[in-house]
Amino acid sequence: MRSQKPISMLFSLSIATVSPMTLVPAPALGEVVCSGHKLLPTPRPESSCSNVKPMIYASPDGALRALVFPVDISLYATPDMESRVVIRTSKGDTVTSKDYSSPRGTNGYYVVNAKWSPDSQFFVYSMASSGGHSPWSFPMMVYSRQSKRIVEFSDMIEGKPTISADFHLVGPHTLVASTWKAPGALDDKVPVKVDLRDAFAKLPESSD
Repeated sequence: MRSQKPISMLFSLSIATVSPMTLVPAPALGEVVCSGHKLLPTPRPESSCSNVKPMIYASPDGALRALVFPVDISLYATPDMESRVVIRTSKGDTVTSKDYSSPRGTNGYYVVNAKWSPDSQFFVYSMASSGGHSPWSFPMMVYSRQSKRIVEFSDMIEGKPTISADFHLVGPHTLVASTWKAPGALDDKVPVKVDLRDAFAKLPESSD
């Protein structure tokens, strides 16, 4: 006659089979990379990187904060491979936001560099593609405190692209970035200098 295992033993085996620690060994959890804009060869556990915090940039006058949140779409990448930017007051009220994530986490953008202008009127940030598309292009965005909106810096320089993630601000609100000298001349960068207050005044009104 065929021997049967006790019900209690079968129950224990069933629990062991579905235990998360069986599926994801403990050492592996400690090795998960949660930042650095990195693609991963294998998916990380769904519960990983749950304590990743946004980058917070306070305006010089302390009145506003810009937060860069990791969107965490794809498990085959660190959570910061795509970003969401939120502008809030010091009291916690949301002024505006912009989401740069994509449905599968491979066709959006993440923030590379970000700074407030010295006069606290503009927040500038450069981005890179999460999927590696157009690796020479680093779209740059500018938030205006007065107009409460975020626009593309390219619209201020006749549609030219910014081909470096690096930029700096001089004076109260002048942005210096890099574009190409001629279309397609990626190895021939030239600086472009824009007074952001004047540039915003020349942009068409928002349709929102």
